[in-house]
Amino acid sequence: MHPAAPHHVPFFVPGADGTDTLMVVMGAFLLVTVLWVGTLYWKLHSLPERMAHRTHKMQFEIVGVLGLISLFTHMHIFWVAGLLLAMIDLPDFGTPIRSIADSVERIASVAPSAGTAEVDAEAAQERELPVQPSLREGVHDHA
Repeated sequence: MHPAAPHHVPFFVPGADGTDTLMVVMGAFLLVTVLWVGTLYWKLHSLPERMAHRTHKMQFEIVGVLGLISLFTHMHIFWVAGLLLAMIDLPDFGTPIRSIADSVERIASVAPSAGTAEVDAEAAQERELPVQPSLREGVHDHA
């Protein structure tokens, strides 16, 4: 050591061999922190999609697409919209409408009304389909 140098040198002062311990420690800390913040960002970014998947929502695909759009465009409104969609339950309109359509189909094939029997016969002739007889063909009104 140089005679003018102090006897106690702080740990952050690099040694004579050029190794800087503080720089190595801070580099490792920075690397770990960047990886941790990146993982936190990805987990936070995929939060709406994970919420929709966990609760088996119908709008799961829409939430996923909104998350991707917000990721690539950096517009947070898409992420907020995906989060709101993941939180709400959209009613299932498909099942009742399908049931109504099946019932109407069943009713239409069993008992067509008298007023539409002629229209059905003409449409069936155009398509060369057999005509279903109407229930009212044999009934005559004598009023």
